[in-house]
Amino acid sequence: MPQNSTAPRILIVGGGYAGFYTAWKLEKHLRKGEADVTMVDPLPYMTYQPFLPEVAAGSIEARHAVVAHRRHLKRTNVVTAKITGIDHANKVATIAPPVGEPYEFAYDQIVVTAGAVSRTFPIPGIADNAIGLKTIEEAVAVRDKLLSNFDKAAALPAGPERDRLLTVVVVGGGFAGIEVFAELRSMASAMISKYPQLSFEDTHFHLIEAMGRIMPEVSLKTSEWVLKDLAKRGAYVHLDTQVTGALDGNVEVSTGEVFPTDLIVWTAGVMANPTVVRGGDLPVEERGRIQTRADLRVGTAEAPVEGAWAAGDVSAVPDLTGGGVGGYCVPNAQHAVRQAKLLAKNLVAVLRGEGTKDYFHKNLGAVAGLGLYDGVFQSGNIALKGFVAWVAHRGYHGLAMPTWERKWRVLWGWWNNLWLGRDIVNLETVQNPRYVFEEFAARPRPAAAAPAAPAKAESDAKPESDAKAAPAKTAPAKKASGAKSESATADKAPTAPAKKTPAKKAPAAKKPAAEKAKSQA
Repeated sequence: MPQNSTAPRILIVGGGYAGFYTAWKLEKHLRKGEADVTMVDPLPYMTYQPFLPEVAAGSIEARHAVVAHRRHLKRTNVVTAKITGIDHANKVATIAPPVGEPYEFAYDQIVVTAGAVSRTFPIPGIADNAIGLKTIEEAVAVRDKLLSNFDKAAALPAGPERDRLLTVVVVGGGFAGIEVFAELRSMASAMISKYPQLSFEDTHFHLIEAMGRIMPEVSLKTSEWVLKDLAKRGAYVHLDTQVTGALDGNVEVSTGEVFPTDLIVWTAGVMANPTVVRGGDLPVEERGRIQTRADLRVGTAEAPVEGAWAAGDVSAVPDLTGGGVGGYCVPNAQHAVRQAKLLAKNLVAVLRGEGTKDYFHKNLGAVAGLGLYDGVFQSGNIALKGFVAWVAHRGYHGLAMPTWERKWRVLWGWWNNLWLGRDIVNLETVQNPRYVFEEFAARPRPAAAAPAAPAKAESDAKPESDAKAAPAKTAPAKKASGAKSESATADKAPTAPAKKTPAKKAPAAKKPAAEKAKSQA
C-alpha cells in the first residue's frame, strides 16, 4: 500500500497471531486514508500454531496451516524482513531486509506483536540435537524425520540401532507437548501396518516432564485420565523428571535412565522474542516480556507510553479475571487473537481522540487433540474425553482458523483423510532439493596441468638479463675468454623462450662465432 505522507504511520512488528489480526482488523476499522499501516515480519505468512501437532502427524497439509499475509491483507504494506531495533524515544525502527542494507523506518504508532520462541536451558546436546514446535517448518521436519526413521528401521535387523530409530522423546508436558506426543504416537501406530518388518512393540515413546503433573490448564483428574490413556497406547510420561543430557543419540534423565533416540522434540516453555525485546527501549518486566497495560498500551497503569502498543506472547497483559499465572494472561492463541482485535479498536479510538477499553477475557476452557478420534476438553467442572472431545477440538480450531479460504482448505483435508486415510508420504529430501541434480549434473573437466617450471628459475632470472648484455661487452676480448663467455651464454639458452620476443633469437645467431672460437682453442 503506498504511503500517505500526511496520515499517521502505524508500524506492526510481527505477523503472527496478534500481528496478523491487528492488521486485519485495522483494515476493517480505519477509514480510507485515515492511517498508513505497515507490517514487518521475516515470514510471509501467519502460522496457526494449534495445528502444528496435526501437521507433524500428517493429518493436515502444511500449507493449509498458514495464512498468506499478502493474500488477505489488502490495504497493509507488508514487508518481509526483521525488526532489529526500536528507538521509541525518536519513533524510529530499524528494518533488516533479507537482501540489502538495514534502514530506518519512522512511525507514529508502533504495535509490538513479535510473539515467542522456544525457551531452552543449557543442557548438553539439546541445542544441537533437539527440535522445537513453534514453526511450520519444525512440524514438517518432525513428521518427515519419523517417516524417514521408519524407512531406515525397516531395513535393519532387530537391535539397538533399530530401537534408537523407532524411539521418540518429547520434553515438556504442557498442551503443545502432550498434543504432539499423542499425535506422533497415533501416527506411528497407524504406520505399523505399512511396515511388515516392524511391530508395535518395536516403537517407543517417552515424554519427560519436570513437574509432578501434565497439562496445568485442565483439572488434576482430567490430566490423570490423559496419562492413563497414553499409557494404554504405548506412550509413557515420566513425571518429576528432568533431562540432563542429549549427547551421541542418548537422552539422559535425572532418574538415571537413558533413552537412545534419533528424534527429540522440545516443548518445555517459551519466551518473548528476544531480538525485538532486547533490541528496543520499551519497558520490559521481570520475565522478559514488554510491560503492557490492560488497554494494551505499553507501560504501567499509572504511566502509559505514548504511541506504543503490544499484544500476544511478547507482552505481559494483566489478566483482569484473576485467573492468569502471576496476574498476567498466559501466552496462548486464545488470548493473542482477542487482544489483537481489541488493540485494533483501541488504536483507532486513540487516533480519533476517543477512549480505550480494557482487555477482559475469561478462559472458555481448554481442548486438546490426542490423535485421531481421541481428545480431551475441560471447561470449568465439565470435562469431555475421547471421541466427543476430539470432535470438539476439531470444531473449535476449524472455526478459529482465520479466513474462510483457509477454513475450507483445512476442512477439505480432514474430509479427504476421513475416506482416504492419513498421508504418510515422506518428503525429507525437500530439505536438500538439489541432491539428484548435483549427482548427475555434467561438470567441466579439470584444466590440463601446466608444464613444470625449470629448476632454479628464480636464481636464473637475473643472470639471464645479464647474459643479454654480456656478448656486447666481451666481443673485443681474447678468443679464449670469448669462447668461455659464448659457451656460458649457450648454457643459459633454455631460459630464453620464456620471453616471447624476436630478440630471444640473438644467441642462436652467434652460434658460428662460438664454433669458431672452439676450433681456435
